[in-house]
Amino acid sequence: MTDPQISAPALKPARDLAGSPSRFPGESAAYRRARNELLAEEIELRRHIERVAAQRRALPPGGEVPEDYPFESEAGPVKLSDMFGPHDTLITYNWMFGPRRTRPCPMCSSLLAAYDGEVPDILQRVGFAVIGRAPIDRLVAFKQERGWRYLPLYSSGGNTFNRDYAAEDPDGDDNPALNVFTRSGGTIRHFWAEEMGPSTADPGQDPRGAPDLMPLWLLLDKTPGGRGRDWYPKLNYDTAAA
Repeated sequence: MTDPQISAPALKPARDLAGSPSRFPGESAAYRRARNELLAEEIELRRHIERVAAQRRALPPGGEVPEDYPFESEAGPVKLSDMFGPHDTLITYNWMFGPRRTRPCPMCSSLLAAYDGEVPDILQRVGFAVIGRAPIDRLVAFKQERGWRYLPLYSSGGNTFNRDYAAEDPDGDDNPALNVFTRSGGTIRHFWAEEMGPSTADPGQDPRGAPDLMPLWLLLDKTPGGRGRDWYPKLNYDTAAA
C-alpha cells in the first residue's frame, strides 16, 4: 500500500501562497496583514483535510457485513445490496426518526434538507440511502411535508442495521450515524463510519466530525458570530414546536 505522505508532491509553503492580491474597499493594512495570516492557516487546513482524506482512502478492508439486511423502501422491500445501485460504494445516513418519535430530529432534518438537492449528483458517483427506524409511510410523509424531492428513504424497523452500525438501543433513543460500505465480488464490507461524538468533543464545543457534515455550520463558521452555543435548527420557526 502506498503511503500518501510519501507519494505527495512537494508543496510551496502556505505563507508563500498567502500573499493574496485581493483588496476590498476601505480595508486597512492591519486587516490585510491579519487576513493573509489567516489565509495561510486556511491553506494549511485545506492540505490537512486532503491528507486525512488520503489516509481514509488507504484504510485496509473493513469487516464483512453480517447479512444482506432487509429494508422497506418507498417502492417496497429491498436489501442493503440493492441500495448500491450500479455502484461499488454506498453511503448511509441514520436519520434520528424512530418509532417512538412523533417528529424527527431537527438537526438531522436540517442536514438532510441540504443533501436533498445534491442527491442527483451524489448518485452519479455512489449509492446513497437515508435510513430511519420509523415505518416507511411516516418517513415518506415527512419527506412530502418538507418538499424533499430526491432523498431515497428506507425503514430499518424490521432489522438490526441501526443497532449494528449506529450503536442504537432498539428500545431507546436514536443515534445519527454516517457509514460507508463497499461491494466487491458479491461481498459487502464496512469501509468507514463517523466515530467522533460526545467522548471526543473538546471543551465548550458540540460533538461533531471533521470536516463537519452540515453545510449550515460551515457557512456560519465564516461569520463573526460563528455557529454560536445557544441556537440550533428547528423543524418549524413559526411555532414553539421544535
